[in-house]
Amino acid sequence: MMHIDQVHLNFNPQSLLALNFVLALVMFGVALDLKLSDFRQALRTPKALLIGLFGHHILFPAGTYLLILALNPLPSIGLGMLLVSSCPAGHISNFFTHRAGGNAALSVSISTLSTVAAIFMMPINVGFWASQHPGMHAIMRDFSLSPWSMLVDVSLLLGVPLVLGLTISHRFPTLAAKALKPMRLFSLIVFAIFVGGALLANLNFFLAYGAMVVGIVFIHNSCALASGYGLAKITGLAERDCRAVAFETGIQNSGLGLVLIFNFFGGLGGMAIVTAWWGIWHIFAGMALSTYWIKKDLRLAKVTA
Repeated sequence: MMHIDQVHLNFNPQSLLALNFVLALVMFGVALDLKLSDFRQALRTPKALLIGLFGHHILFPAGTYLLILALNPLPSIGLGMLLVSSCPAGHISNFFTHRAGGNAALSVSISTLSTVAAIFMMPINVGFWASQHPGMHAIMRDFSLSPWSMLVDVSLLLGVPLVLGLTISHRFPTLAAKALKPMRLFSLIVFAIFVGGALLANLNFFLAYGAMVVGIVFIHNSCALASGYGLAKITGLAERDCRAVAFETGIQNSGLGLVLIFNFFGGLGGMAIVTAWWGIWHIFAGMALSTYWIKKDLRLAKVTA
């Protein structure tokens, strides 16, 4: 069996172009549900919003670097962890927050602004933290990754669909309202089919090397959820806000991470496998944690009844 760093997933240029388009389509579907008033609403709770953004774009990437030093994974796996930690919040975080009885409005605000901030913060975080680690820095040099190139790609993948969706929702609210549900459903189904097909095409790699990343992703994701909740708790936020910050820190847009791995790193095995498994695992983790909080609230309700 070859070394995981020598594994390059099966993904041709046409597939990469399609994945870029599908991700932009998903972002456009999300943006149709956003309004300029969402940003104004977010500014009404600046403390909770800033804590959420700090936890997502500063604390989690820095904590990931420390975790990489502690676990000492292979460089490509470490760089995949770092890239995931630098991604904006995953859109399913809003669903988990609502399900867990958290502050859904705060969750949407953090998701929206973390996506906008990621246009600049992703290249900064990946470039800075990877440069501190010899193994990850060597991979960056091998692929001649320029933070400016990543900035351009992330701007196209996130910024353009967001601006387009916001423009339509602002100028044509009736059209946006009618198109919202079918558009989001269509884009998510297409994305799920595409990712599922990519996983099946590379199933032999995941079966052979998956065990190398399962434990790492479990620890990484657990640290993300715990650090988000802990940061919100120690800064005095309400329980509902703490749950929102936890999910906004621990549920990442791993689809964007995969796009960047294929765009800039040629689908490098260690990076792609850890990112793909994160995308699968955080759904289970989000369901488990939201279920725990639902049951906890029910127990408290019975005690106080």
